[in-house]
Amino acid sequence: MTTYISIRLFATLSQFTPESSDTYPIAPGIVIRELLVQLGVSEDQAKLIFVNHLKADLNTVLYGGERVGIFPPIGGG
Repeated sequence: MTTYISIRLFATLSQFTPESSDTYPIAPGIVIRELLVQLGVSEDQAKLIFVNHLKADLNTVLYGGERVGIFPPIGGG
């Protein structure tokens, strides 16, 4: 069974945004770590992860219908 999520990748990660980012297909029960592999994003590149506007981690389970935002490390000075 396939369900869908909405994905937003920010800053330097935007290059990994899939064409179907508003309706990205997933298998229910996938974790963020597996999603990153599908997108070609390394775990080191994903510093902040949000699911439905709440902070998440690499082991957060996705069931479908979620909004996922992924931010890279950001430095400044």
